[in-house]
Amino acid sequence: MRPALLVVDLQKAFFSAGQQTSQSLEQSVAYVNSAIGMFREHGLPVIFVQHISPDDGLLPGRPGFEIDEKIDALPSDIRIQKQHGSSFHRTGLTEKLEELKIDTVFIAGYRAEHCVLSTYRGAKDDGLAAILIRGALSSPSQENIRFVECISDTVTVGNLKYLLDDASSVGNIYKHAYNEAQ
Repeated sequence: MRPALLVVDLQKAFFSAGQQTSQSLEQSVAYVNSAIGMFREHGLPVIFVQHISPDDGLLPGRPGFEIDEKIDALPSDIRIQKQHGSSFHRTGLTEKLEELKIDTVFIAGYRAEHCVLSTYRGAKDDGLAAILIRGALSSPSQENIRFVECISDTVTVGNLKYLLDDASSVGNIYKHAYNEAQ
């Protein structure tokens, strides 16, 4: 397993998009940051995907586009911009993952039933193993989160640690490839 973490659409604008959305995002922050910390601890790539929507004013350099400050994003993290639901559709993400020799993506982010699920399916369409991180998904609807988790491969943050520890036995290979690609 050569894993990377995809963090989808955890942008400032969504944290103020209504009470249910904001509450769901706030509940997911600790899980997302825990996963980010684990990937960094193992020297594995963390990739942030940011949604562009000109109709909603969600554009690079505009308020709300940046990753929310509650998320442990670093300037050195890989950034991908998307205009469609799937983080794989016309973004260069597939090529970046190939360059890093990634075969497995763990996914966290917003909106479980839209962009997260589309990204999950896009990863599978590209022949990658795709796994959602339970607790690290958000949506205005808790029912939709449960549904997406039920129809997808998922892992808890606790079990993610064990999977990454197992992967780190050959992790020096990934660290080397990741460092070279940056």
